[in-house]
Amino acid sequence: MSFTLPIKIVFQHCDPAGIVFYPRYFEMINLTVEEWFAQRLGLSFAEMHGARRGVPTATIEADFPAPSRLGDLLEAELTVTKLGRTSVGLQITAKAGDEVRMQVRSVLVYVDLDTGRPIPWPEDVRARMAGDQV
Repeated sequence: MSFTLPIKIVFQHCDPAGIVFYPRYFEMINLTVEEWFAQRLGLSFAEMHGARRGVPTATIEADFPAPSRLGDLLEAELTVTKLGRTSVGLQITAKAGDEVRMQVRSVLVYVDLDTGRPIPWPEDVRARMAGDQV
């Protein structure tokens, strides 16, 4: 199972040539992850970075095989590739129609923000994440 988020490419995403400036993709990646937590896992990032501690990105690798342009509608699809005791591997693929525009592999780690050390996922969160694992 996967989570899909539509993202419309607007002027703020683009460089003067009208194509997405690559750092803006990283904002879209974070938006996709935040919405996955909120919509699929039932946890806002405010809660995940407050009472439940934090989920920083430990690793991120991105490919941009084709440009996205002003007015395009991307479908960002997030899947869980690996679910560990304290981390989760994600793949996010953004497409316009059948054309892949961005593909990302990322690892998030659940940490105690006071110590910066990894801690085990709460069972309720881990169980919900398992539902999106390939």
